[in-house]
Amino acid sequence: MNRSAVFALAVMALAAPALASGYQITKTVPLGPPDHWDYLVFDPVMDRVYVSHAGTVTVVNGQSGEIVGTVEGIAGSTHGIVPLQALGKGYTDDSNAGVAVVFDLKSLKILKQIKAEPDADGMAYDAGTGHVLVIDGDSGKVTVIDPKTETVVATIDGGGGLEYGVSGGNGKFYVNGAERNEIVRMDLTTNKADAHWPMPACMRPHGLAIDRAHMRLFATCSNKVMTVMNAENGHVIANLPIGEGTDFAEFDSVRGLAFSSNRDGTLSIIQEKSPSEFVALPPVKTQYGARTMAVDPRTGRLYLVTADIAVNESAAPTDYRHRYTTKPGSVRLLFLDPTP
Repeated sequence: MNRSAVFALAVMALAAPALASGYQITKTVPLGPPDHWDYLVFDPVMDRVYVSHAGTVTVVNGQSGEIVGTVEGIAGSTHGIVPLQALGKGYTDDSNAGVAVVFDLKSLKILKQIKAEPDADGMAYDAGTGHVLVIDGDSGKVTVIDPKTETVVATIDGGGGLEYGVSGGNGKFYVNGAERNEIVRMDLTTNKADAHWPMPACMRPHGLAIDRAHMRLFATCSNKVMTVMNAENGHVIANLPIGEGTDFAEFDSVRGLAFSSNRDGTLSIIQEKSPSEFVALPPVKTQYGARTMAVDPRTGRLYLVTADIAVNESAAPTDYRHRYTTKPGSVRLLFLDPTP
């Protein structure tokens, strides 16, 4: 069979259709090349969306959709982003070089590179310590950086391959242990892993979000499950259904909703009825490939990134390099707003 014949083109509509479950796409912002992307972060102080966009970080006005600028000059691929307004600088990573990249928030010019670990694949900020945490996926380690001195102060061993992580605001950092299907809790005062909590119903967790008011973790898993865990003792509270191809989770603290953005073109929504009761709401149809997101809790707006994607059905679902092909120049940012 001709190679092109085994590609099913999943073309995302550029219009803004009305969606179920009280959300709709209200704006589509073309980002253009490069044709790869990963995490995105909403900055409520400057009202900006930072999109990791292959070897650049694209910065978009979170209201108008205007492209503010780009962070250029990153040799490899970026993933995580941490804007620090108090210091006037932001952090991203270069997974190829294994470094954290420091850039100026006003000029978006690169200021410095700080050596991390191989496969720097995500970032978080802990307000209590004031430290930037670089998640080094393959090495299973977290590099702890003091942004005031721009130096590495510690490296925490997670004991296996890692994915995304969140700060608990309690001196702890929680990371998806993707290799061992667990949550790894790290103490940020000793900079050591102090707990490994299994998630028996979860396979290869990718997204992780937290409700800090009730200390609940929401881990989204490759086997179409969201595991809800007590962040104080590791007790699994619930396992709920989500879509296929999850890569990120968010929690809207104002509305009490946990989200999973999924490659299959759905947004899974879990309602927190109480700290011990969680229910799955009807999923929202988004656009195929929209697997990462950010949330503005003030308005409830969600930001997602996708593109026109061809799917090679003959390749294994986990063979991302050969299974998915992006149409050049089609990467776009979606604004997804709650309906009145």
